[in-house]
Amino acid sequence: MIQIYIDADACPVKEETYKVAARYQIKTYVVANQYQKVPLDSLVEMKVVSNDFDATDDWIVSQVTNRDIVITTDILLAERCVNKQARVISPKGTEFTEDNIGSAVSNRELMQNLRYTGDVRGGPAAMDKKARSQFLGKLDQVIQSLKKK
Repeated sequence: MIQIYIDADACPVKEETYKVAARYQIKTYVVANQYQKVPLDSLVEMKVVSNDFDATDDWIVSQVTNRDIVITTDILLAERCVNKQARVISPKGTEFTEDNIGSAVSNRELMQNLRYTGDVRGGPAAMDKKARSQFLGKLDQVIQSLKKK
């Protein structure tokens, strides 16, 4: 059975995920270290974890299987989930795979170092309609792929 795990602290596509999950009747876990409002739906469950460092990531990794989808902007969480054969999608519609996760981790470290030295300021571009559309398309594609397994 397919399940979706949302790394919810800074996820801008929770509402879109709820709608897609409802259409496919997929259980969705919203995981964060503090309560967040979720739809009153038996298929959506809010999981509040401790404030410990990486508690959200650790809980998701402990639950996820190769039949599941994780939605996150956290590259290190994505890497851990890809290593467990889960399907991982960023809110902008990029799927992290065994083929691209290594370069994503390297790029994350490079950008972190550049921000630390002051050579780069700011973070990623804000979400727009195109990114949301790409996310929805990728989520639908991944669900269809998992349903065929």
